[in-house]
Amino acid sequence: MNTTAMFYRDRARQAEADADSATLDNVRDRWSRAAKAWDEMATRAEKTAERRSVNEEAKAMLGEED
Repeated sequence: MNTTAMFYRDRARQAEADADSATLDNVRDRWSRAAKAWDEMATRAEKTAERRSVNEEAKAMLGEED
């Protein structure tokens, strides 16, 4: 996992912990939304890293064939 995705996952976990400890409904909802957003950003970062890796492998294979 890349460091960006790890950072996003850490922030999502922290936001979830903050949501769990919140006493006000609106604060809990805000932290829950933040956790979901951080999690979605982590997923996108992971997919981007995977696509980049596949593209680099494909370019390397094309370069070897020449």
